[in-house]
Amino acid sequence: MATAKKTPAKKAAPAKKVATASAAPAKKAAAKAPAKKRTPNAAFMKALTPSAALAAVVGAAPLPRTEVVSKMWVYIKKHGLQDSVNKRNINADDKLKAVFGKAQVTMFELAGLIGKHLK
Repeated sequence: MATAKKTPAKKAAPAKKVATASAAPAKKAAAKAPAKKRTPNAAFMKALTPSAALAAVVGAAPLPRTEVVSKMWVYIKKHGLQDSVNKRNINADDKLKAVFGKAQVTMFELAGLIGKHLK
């Protein structure tokens, strides 16, 4: 019996990946799926009464937290209280010092400091 000599198989070039017809539409369908509409959290939408110090800035009428923050930013921009070098800092005037308790705060502290003045 003669032994068959095994010859090494030639390596084939790596096959190119070809997108199949069924894979491409699936990606497009997933991308075009309508996004779920976000519903606001009820805790943020509850109208709260501002303290006297905060009412001097945003008004005395009960407002949701989101509106209080928006009105604070309107006041800050109107009076030019954003720090010119670092826009994340807010320089407090007399009305805001009563709310913040210090001369300068960062925009990240704003919501926490406002929360203390809402009932």
